Amino acid sequence: MPIIIRLFAGLAEALGSSSLAFQSPETPLTAGRLKELLCASYPDAAPQINVSLVAIDHEYAPDDSVISEAAEVALIPPVSGGESVSLTEETADGMFCITGQPLNGESLLDKVLDANHGATLLFVGTTREMTGTQRTTALHYEAYVPMALAKLQEIGSEVGERWNARCAIAHRTGLVGLKEASVIIAVSAAHRDTCYEASRYAIEKLKASVPVWKKDIGASGEQWLGADPKAKEFRLL
Repeated sequence: MPIIIRLFAGLAEALGSSSLAFQSPETPLTAGRLKELLCASYPDAAPQINVSLVAIDHEYAPDDSVISEAAEVALIPPVSGGESVSLTEETADGMFCITGQPLNGESLLDKVLDANHGATLLFVGTTREMTGTQRTTALHYEAYVPMALAKLQEIGSEVGERWNARCAIAHRTGLVGLKEASVIIAVSAAHRDTCYEASRYAIEKLKASVPVWKKDIGASGEQWLGADPKAKEFRLL
């Protein structure tokens, strides 16, 4: 069975392509078995493949998930920040977007303002220069855009259901310089304690589940952050 697999970040670099045409000798094929076959076919990349997750049609897939020939398949490596985009792609309601353009906090804030909400927060994540003794000059972000937008929508829905709050999120791709915003989250709620809690949940959930990757660019070179092939658990930064 022929399968086209999308690749991202360090895994794409390891295999030298952003997509892989793979001919499976087995059918039906599960997500877990696909990883086993890929590890056997690409032993040099096996450590990264082992700690990656399989996504089928923009959803994370358990090992026993069956892959159909028509499915969109991706390998999600354990790093944060595939391809950068210069244009803005957003959900139909405009509340969630992935863009290669500078982020605008004021316009995002306007999306969540509500006459019945007395608290509004704007979280802005920016590129910092120093991490311990390591100096960063810029970050490069990549995203699996369709799945990233779907996961951002899920976060917004969860925030609405749990805290009766409004949530909008914008994330950058491409090169993000020092002090520039890479992600902005706007949240409004009836009261400030609820708003703080919802905002904190949104950024932590984003870091844990949204397929966005980042590469640290500094004087000593470039590296995908969080790309530890020895890691026992999958995680996004």
